[in-house]
Amino acid sequence: MADQIALIDYGAGNLHSVHNALKAAGCTDVAVTADPAVVRKAARIVLPGVGSFGACANGLRAIEGMVDALDERVRRDGTPFLGICVGMQLLATRGLEHGATSGLGWIAGEVRAIEVTDPAIKVPHMGWNDVALPAHDRSAGLIEEGEAYFLHSYHFVPENGHDIAAMTDHGGGIVAAVAQDNIVGVQFHPEKSQSYGLSLLTRFLEWKP
Repeated sequence: MADQIALIDYGAGNLHSVHNALKAAGCTDVAVTADPAVVRKAARIVLPGVGSFGACANGLRAIEGMVDALDERVRRDGTPFLGICVGMQLLATRGLEHGATSGLGWIAGEVRAIEVTDPAIKVPHMGWNDVALPAHDRSAGLIEEGEAYFLHSYHFVPENGHDIAAMTDHGGGIVAAVAQDNIVGVQFHPEKSQSYGLSLLTRFLEWKP
């Protein structure tokens, strides 16, 4: 139990693929769970997410005690946390997809629709794209430059640029990752990003923020 990873099951994640990717990265104890008690004992926490911001936020809050358990374990205790795709977007103050919905509020900012002026640039942003790091590493070595797989129509716009851990370009700059202390979120899908994604997950298993 001491080294267990809690992979949060709230009806909004690509759980099977993420579970398999964590195992391929070297994790021998992954608990796919909707139980706040398991989250409170986990050594690391992964929050996936596929779909709309509102549906994911509501699904997470529908599990009694889950948001409180995440707050306690991640923000109070400093447990390493990784949010993936909408799981990363939920870190924001609010999302503006189909109306405004409150996020977890761990990293100040909004999740907005991707806006492009060039008709050749398609939305959703789908496929492989570069991941570029800012001048100062915000993720304590967790995020590296490379190429990852993206699939999204909305993007995280943090209030504070210091929370940006990586960028990509899709008709303009788009935040590819955010980081703050023990909390990291990635817009791309590590579980679909082949060797780049597995390397990230391997580093997450060893990460000591």
